[in-house]
Amino acid sequence: MPAKETELAELETRSTDPTLWDDPAAAQTLLRRADELREEIAAWRTLEGRARGLAEMAEMAAADPLEGESLLPDLERDLAGIQADWTRMEGQLLLSEPYDAIPAIVSIHAGAGGTESQDWAEMLLRMYLRWAERNRFRTEIIDQTEGEEAGLKSVTVGITGRWAYGRLKSERGVHRLVRISPFDSQKRRHTSFALVEVMPEVPEDSEVEIRDDDLRVDTYRSSGAGGQHVNKTDSAVRITHLPTGIVVTCQNERSQIQNRERAMAILRAKLAERKMEEREAELARLRGVHVEAGWGNQIRSYVLQPYTMVKDLRTGVETSNPSAVLDGDIDAFIDGYLRSRIGEPSDGTTA
Repeated sequence: MPAKETELAELETRSTDPTLWDDPAAAQTLLRRADELREEIAAWRTLEGRARGLAEMAEMAAADPLEGESLLPDLERDLAGIQADWTRMEGQLLLSEPYDAIPAIVSIHAGAGGTESQDWAEMLLRMYLRWAERNRFRTEIIDQTEGEEAGLKSVTVGITGRWAYGRLKSERGVHRLVRISPFDSQKRRHTSFALVEVMPEVPEDSEVEIRDDDLRVDTYRSSGAGGQHVNKTDSAVRITHLPTGIVVTCQNERSQIQNRERAMAILRAKLAERKMEEREAELARLRGVHVEAGWGNQIRSYVLQPYTMVKDLRTGVETSNPSAVLDGDIDAFIDGYLRSRIGEPSDGTTA
């Protein structure tokens, strides 16, 4: 805290410099950092004040047992509130990597299993949209390809909110579903897979450099539900990054210019993710590896029949309430992953 308060004081001093706005981008970065520090310091100081106040009330209650008995319900309620806020704020301390605080781009790809997996991909999309709604994050479908019978072959969604990438990076990998198939007339049990990619939505002025000579841009007509102009002009955009072979598409915006801007944002995100993976590989840490969506590579299993359970295979966190998880209640899995990254064990269960 003292270090953060010192940094904030320095930033506030620099913000009064008359030449600050000679470089608008640097000025905005400085002011944004100052706002983040101010908000963080205020939150921790407020929590500290609440804890001190509660401790003083507890001492008063202990000194007068008769009055203390009447204060006990209020003390327990305030303690529970402080503990909940402490757990939430402590979790934010686990988010310290360069892109953790920025928005995320989430791509979901149906894997082995045909229509089953395409339906599973759509269920995962709903799970992340519901999680974003719980956290008051803004979401935007950037690109999607629908399945022939049901569900989605692939979908890309932008999730905007502070710490969106830092929290959602735990979701990278293959997700496995076991259930009685709603598409099987014989009601047999099926296993489906979907691959989830999570990338940081890095700004244009980031360290990721993209040269025009390295790009091949193709345009084509959008598919799916349309509207005026959407399916009548070559508004959809496909960008290929020639040095890496990365291909990104966007077709949900109304104009070709808008689709190109969103596709470039996805490309920057993929390149930033690749750069981080290369750096972490040098440090001998295995994380975020893009693997085939199939057997043996899953990070989490969702079992709906013959029993109900969701279990993260990396951390051991599990719950017997898959309905809540599929409705967006995934914070226990996220927290378990973040704590496992710093060597802290989780309790292995959720409510």
